[in-house]
Amino acid sequence: MITGAVAAGNPLSARAGARALADGGTAVDAVIAGALTAAVAEAVLTGPGAGGFLLVRPPGGPATVLDFFVAVPGLGPGGRRLDPDHLHAFTVPFGTAEQVFHIGPASVAVPGMLAGLDEASRRFGRLPMADLVRPAVRLAREGVMVGEEAAYLHRILEDMLGHTPASAAQFTPDGGPATPGATLVFDDLAGTLERFGREGAACMYGGVVGEEILRYLAATGGLVTHEDMAAYRVVERAPVEVAFRDVTVLTNPPPSSGGVLIAAALREMHRRQAPGDDEAFYAGMARAQAAANAMRGPGFHEGLGEEDFLERFWAALRAAESDGTPPSRKPTGTTHVSAIDSEGGMASLSSSNGSGSGVVAPGTGVLLNNMLGESDLNPAGFGSLPPGARMTSMMAPTLLLRGDAPLAAVGSAGSNRLRSAILMVVAGMVDGGLGPGEAVDRPRVHHEGGGLDVEGGVPEGAISALEAAAFDLRLWDESNLYFGGVSAVGITDRGLEAAGDPRRGGGAAGVDDEGRVVDL
Repeated sequence: MITGAVAAGNPLSARAGARALADGGTAVDAVIAGALTAAVAEAVLTGPGAGGFLLVRPPGGPATVLDFFVAVPGLGPGGRRLDPDHLHAFTVPFGTAEQVFHIGPASVAVPGMLAGLDEASRRFGRLPMADLVRPAVRLAREGVMVGEEAAYLHRILEDMLGHTPASAAQFTPDGGPATPGATLVFDDLAGTLERFGREGAACMYGGVVGEEILRYLAATGGLVTHEDMAAYRVVERAPVEVAFRDVTVLTNPPPSSGGVLIAAALREMHRRQAPGDDEAFYAGMARAQAAANAMRGPGFHEGLGEEDFLERFWAALRAAESDGTPPSRKPTGTTHVSAIDSEGGMASLSSSNGSGSGVVAPGTGVLLNNMLGESDLNPAGFGSLPPGARMTSMMAPTLLLRGDAPLAAVGSAGSNRLRSAILMVVAGMVDGGLGPGEAVDRPRVHHEGGGLDVEGGVPEGAISALEAAAFDLRLWDESNLYFGGVSAVGITDRGLEAAGDPRRGGGAAGVDDEGRVVDL
């Protein structure tokens, strides 16, 4: 019998989290250990230069969100603001789709990752940070082998990884992107993580690591200053709550957008009968996603930071539901760790470097984020956000409760696609009675820009039904990491189960009733 379980974007991250559970840690200890190991095993996607969110529900509740996403710099002398001309653009090919990212020192926002992990540990953990970071430090020094999925990621992000000398030395030691079977060693990053284990977040905010990063950014055109780092704080928020069938879904609140869009889609699905077959399931997914997208009209992103946003958002949804028509609308790299512990504690932690800035401060091993250059996070244009503002995000760590009992912890990577990935896994588990593995493996659809991306493997009958419903389909030949990377832990009739997304080489691990760590 499995007593606690962890799902993550890499099997090594999942095992590190499960080891924390086996050592007596909480679900929060598990996701911290998993996220720190991901900083090595998935160093392109997350790390000390990233930002993120933790949704936690200790045994018996209440649930809360720790927002440690990135902040806009510019609080230093002169209030320097981003000049879009200082960003460097490159294009990432995702099979049949492309996405443009903007990188370089000017793209770096104030990181919050270490501040968030430190606070989460102090408030909700049991194990010392030095213990939680140990698997990551060991992996960084011994080296991490690059798998097929990671090699694909390195290949499509080659321009970013080679952008600065320190980044090129760390990620492309042989002069090109890492190939399957190659081993990457992160000695400098190991030193940074080890220091974090001893000193906590102080090593970044006023300490040696932060000083090295600030020195390098000042010399290369970055905007983050001592004042920006000193002003950074983790923000506690109440999660968004929405009813779906007999389940309560908790997810990330504003100023992030992913959670409210997932909530809007779930409300649309809740109004209709649960689908009885594949055709109804995919038609329902497409309809719900389109309804949620319709909420992203003029003023949506600008209003996310306003105190009454949720009140106005729910009112707009009710109005749309009453007349049956949606409101009118004008035509990154992330990773996730989920855990449920033996006491019923739940934790869902999403973190992201965006696409990565291509900037590694020499001696630190820290790949910094590029959030100031992410188009999705800057809808009013690059450089438009005020200094000190907490940036929006699509990340949506999510928990499911049935009554007061834990049901599932879910989250996803995948930039703008992560919300549809989470939605489909939640619907598969609740409406379809699927376990985490079946729900994560199921082919996906994603509604965006007036069209519907359809992943390879969606049944032909469902595709025909979508065509008949007049959706503009973009058909993919196969499964692709473009459609997200979900990490899900859930309680089924068979017990506690977990699954990492095969699209991104994910994995899951648990602790059995004899205290052994086992792969799931």
